[in-house]
Amino acid sequence: MDQAPGSPQEPQDTHGLPGCYRHPDRETGIRCTRCERPICTDCMVSASVGFQCPDCVRTGSGTGHAPTASMPRTLAGGAVASDSRLVTKILIAVNAAVFVVGLALGDDFVNRLTLIAGAFDPDLGEPVGVASEGEWYRLLTSVFLHAEIWHIFFNMLLLWWLGGPLEEALGRVRFLVLYLVSGVAGSALTYLIAAPNQGSLGASGAIYGLFGAMIVLMRRMRYDLRPIVALLAINLVITFVAPGIAWEAHVGGLVAGALVAYGMVHAPGGRWRTPVQFGAAALVLLAAVVVIAVRTAALT
Repeated sequence: MDQAPGSPQEPQDTHGLPGCYRHPDRETGIRCTRCERPICTDCMVSASVGFQCPDCVRTGSGTGHAPTASMPRTLAGGAVASDSRLVTKILIAVNAAVFVVGLALGDDFVNRLTLIAGAFDPDLGEPVGVASEGEWYRLLTSVFLHAEIWHIFFNMLLLWWLGGPLEEALGRVRFLVLYLVSGVAGSALTYLIAAPNQGSLGASGAIYGLFGAMIVLMRRMRYDLRPIVALLAINLVITFVAPGIAWEAHVGGLVAGALVAYGMVHAPGGRWRTPVQFGAAALVLLAAVVVIAVRTAALT
């Protein structure tokens, strides 16, 4: 059962100091001035008198009045949300919905949204693709497409595993920007290198972006990198060994995700934090756009 605020049964470490109510492994001598729960330096929110915990700031401690303290923030400066996996859940739902629609409507639906630079479609009797027909939307729609059940299963499993911690650390908006920019960057590198008539689809570019971001985040928090690096290494081996995998999307997403995450978690504090964070994401996106423009000029 959950302990009531101020309950004497609090996590203790070996030195006698209580552990933070959100991070039990962190000893702390700081307590919320409203509910008296122990809070670590990452959780405490400055108030007019002392510090408050994120829960009390968010709810106003049940007084019905607006809280006097500033809103709690994530590691990257995003707003702390009650459901730290909301965007992750929505992304999984969108991918699943598109997959089901693809099964219902058949190959024609999938082919119209798959990333392809240029090819002649015998069914339509006309050319299709980004360069051939200016179908730029394929660079993004392909990120939400999956042709096989195993493909979407493993991608969504990784999205759930990586997305939750990243969304909690970055905040909803920053996490969504990371995911989309990584996906587009993966599509851009595929568009640049792959054969013009070679189709590509899947969320793998965005997922590898989350891999890169997780490594940056864990290094920033000084966590043990060996588990995540080992998992990434296994996936990269599969990428380059298994046939039919667009390694370009994986590499492009991985690099983009790491760059965007670095800009977000290492941005200076204060009023420049948000401009620097979204500026870093914009620069990565701009690089992807330049790659797309260069490839399009070469093909046309």
